[in-house]
Amino acid sequence: MSEIPGSQILFEKRDGLAYVTLNRPEKRNALTPEMVIRLAGIWEDVAGDDSVRAVLLTGAGDKAFCSGGDLGTTIPMMLRSRPPEDEWEAQLTGRRSYLSMAMLRNDTFFKPIVAAVNGPALAGGAELLLATDIRVASTHATFALTEVRRGLIAGGGSLVRLARQVPWTSAMEIALVGEPIDAETALGIGLYSRVVPAEDVLPTAERLARSIALGAPVALAKTKEAIVRSNGRPLAEAFAIETECTIANAKTADAKEGPRAFMEKREPVFLGH
Repeated sequence: MSEIPGSQILFEKRDGLAYVTLNRPEKRNALTPEMVIRLAGIWEDVAGDDSVRAVLLTGAGDKAFCSGGDLGTTIPMMLRSRPPEDEWEAQLTGRRSYLSMAMLRNDTFFKPIVAAVNGPALAGGAELLLATDIRVASTHATFALTEVRRGLIAGGGSLVRLARQVPWTSAMEIALVGEPIDAETALGIGLYSRVVPAEDVLPTAERLARSIALGAPVALAKTKEAIVRSNGRPLAEAFAIETECTIANAKTADAKEGPRAFMEKREPVFLGH
């Protein structure tokens, strides 16, 4: 991993993939100010690295994917209920947009993200999960937006994303009731892509990420861009976005390499341009 041992976020790039691991298993991977700021930097790094074709995101250990914002550090900082006590807290207090960046609360990040959900995803952890594209969950991986029961709202992207990803009534129950739903229920409403035994979560997610990485980098990014940007738009606008992305990809050398390699009965060599 590229971070020093003991880091709260592990980050590695290998074979076209970026591996991102929330690394506080003893605290159920609750997000600290350091983790928020590091995540913001990681997403910026990955977005600008043409060698990265997909991301694999998970949490360390088997107790939780992420239990949300740390109630002793991150939440007080966002509510300004106490002064910062270290450099990470000072940075987060000084630039609150770090939280939006960490949660990918934007429509400009187009690298596919596969999540390995190895336990409960709660509050901010559930919000981060909603920013991913494909989710492989263990049978004990619950999901909950618990903010309303803490006097808060799920303002890290969930109030926009949730109803776009699951049926309206399911979204409202999750957002308003605040109780965890089990993995099979989440699978049934499309919140998870697959539910597998705990020992198969990471291998399955990694296989999917590696399969994604076989695609041409620009084609992958433009595919996700077209889906993200056209979501909820009137059809005419949505088709215009799709056409824009299709034309941009057609101008790449990779768009010529793929069909040529198929005709020559060999594996394509994609260069990302």
